[in-house]
Amino acid sequence: MDTNTLLILLIPFAGTVAGAAFVFFMRKEMDLLLQKGLLGFASGVMVAASVWSLLIPSMELTGQDGWRSVVPCAGGFLAGMGFLLLLDMLTPHLHLGKNTPEGPQSHLSRTAMLSLAVTLHNLPEGMAVGIVAAGAMQQDTVISAAAAMATAIGIAIQNIPEGAIISMPMRAAGNSRRKAFALGSLSGIVEPLGGAIMVYMASLLMPMMPYLLSFAAGAMIYVVIEELIPEASEGKHSNLGTVGFALGFVLMMVLDVVLG
Repeated sequence: MDTNTLLILLIPFAGTVAGAAFVFFMRKEMDLLLQKGLLGFASGVMVAASVWSLLIPSMELTGQDGWRSVVPCAGGFLAGMGFLLLLDMLTPHLHLGKNTPEGPQSHLSRTAMLSLAVTLHNLPEGMAVGIVAAGAMQQDTVISAAAAMATAIGIAIQNIPEGAIISMPMRAAGNSRRKAFALGSLSGIVEPLGGAIMVYMASLLMPMMPYLLSFAAGAMIYVVIEELIPEASEGKHSNLGTVGFALGFVLMMVLDVVLG
């Protein structure tokens, strides 16, 4: 793995660390309306990244016409959705703001189950960045190094509010600012790890690149539908989640088109 690829994999993690640092400057609890807007923003970024950085390149890489061009894309997308669904069912985890854990029963602490929930959320983002970076490493592909960088920057931008959303409830739960910052930062470490795994897999399975791209897209869309949008819509009605989604979607679209 070259230095440029490593940098691309680490950029999203840097966004999470920057967001987790908000715990040093903000009060214990984040305003609920602001949180809704940030969750919507994250959703918009992830949906746009799934379309422009993953699904469209997946179809372009098949080299086929008509329905044959969408078979790898559709198959990989459904496999990615199924993979996250399986992880969601088999992993004990607790979402922020919830009191009832999901998944199988366990004796894990509340903090551990919160961390597992965030890990499930961040894994698809790391996979997406990793597979796009892997595509940019290969010759004669439709994915450029600039497109890989745009994806990494877009995910990093949406990781900044996510890092704050994670670390601040940790602080409100009684943890020190330093511990809340550490937990919030570490929640993003799975992203470069997941990205590195995808880079390694792609180097061995280059003919599977269309499937891997759409697989990462399916995993990200699962997170958006299962977690982000419902959380942005809970409680008193507000349009901030929708506005945030629009802003995030447009930002990621512009990054991908301009830089890619």
